[in-house]
Amino acid sequence: MKNVAIGNTTLQASAVALGIMRMVSLNVDDAAKVLDTVTDKGVNFIDSANIYGGGKSETIFGQALKKSGVKREDLIIQSKGGIVLDPKRSHGDLVFGKRYDFSKKNLLETVDGILQRMGIDYLDFFLLHRPDALMEPDQVAAAFDELQAAGKVRHFGLSNCNPMQVELLQSAVSQKLMVNQLQFGVMHTGPIDFGLHMNMSDDRSVNHDGEIIEYSRLHNMTIQAWSPYQYGTFEGPFIDNPKFPELNAKLQELADAKGVTKNAIATAWILRHPANMQVILGSMNQDHLKESIAGADVQLTKQEWYDIYFAAGNTLP
Repeated sequence: MKNVAIGNTTLQASAVALGIMRMVSLNVDDAAKVLDTVTDKGVNFIDSANIYGGGKSETIFGQALKKSGVKREDLIIQSKGGIVLDPKRSHGDLVFGKRYDFSKKNLLETVDGILQRMGIDYLDFFLLHRPDALMEPDQVAAAFDELQAAGKVRHFGLSNCNPMQVELLQSAVSQKLMVNQLQFGVMHTGPIDFGLHMNMSDDRSVNHDGEIIEYSRLHNMTIQAWSPYQYGTFEGPFIDNPKFPELNAKLQELADAKGVTKNAIATAWILRHPANMQVILGSMNQDHLKESIAGADVQLTKQEWYDIYFAAGNTLP
């Protein structure tokens, strides 16, 4: 398993991480099998959020961790918070928020809840889950300081934030922000499209993300790619989707040549980017997980990377 350094830490994390959003759909025995499967393949990084499954995903994870053959100290565990749940709004296994709340009180209570549900003493990483328009950086700074001093959180980051949002928060907090979790993958390439179409006036030249990849590389922030096999946000997977015949044909061609699956090639495509990204896998299917994890050991050439980019419907000026 290829490893990546997370931010400025000395932690060596697996390039592929397990996201437990859908763990709410499993019983504890099956969840424990998932943990054993991914760790046997070299995965040592777990990603969660307090809203996943309305909190139940973390409860099942904690119970599964005790039942599995995996030791807490062998894992890097991350969760996210700052969204106040609204049980009336749901999409499958995910419960959405009714507001964002980065107040000190809410962040402290959120971490305590995460630790209790997971049955652990500390988080390796705690991320702010999407930007809060009413964020008061001093409140966040106070929460981070208290969480770190109490030994409840070791490192911090955020998700889905543009460079100026990162800068605003970093100006207040004493800890170096290590992580930014963003949607990125073969069919979600906005953060690189506009750079390739720089000085053009076509649709792909529009900058929606504020040079976030370039910013992250300059500031040594690890980008964690979520929903790597989705097109859009919740539309569905692009792999084996008849809407994308050219892309699937190219993925299959490369998969056959390298002795892996299309999932592995889609993973390798993200990891080929020199930003040193990490891929978050959200499946609870053990076979799919094995197939996707295998992509961490596949090296694509530059031409193969661009061939996939073109097959996904992208162009160059």
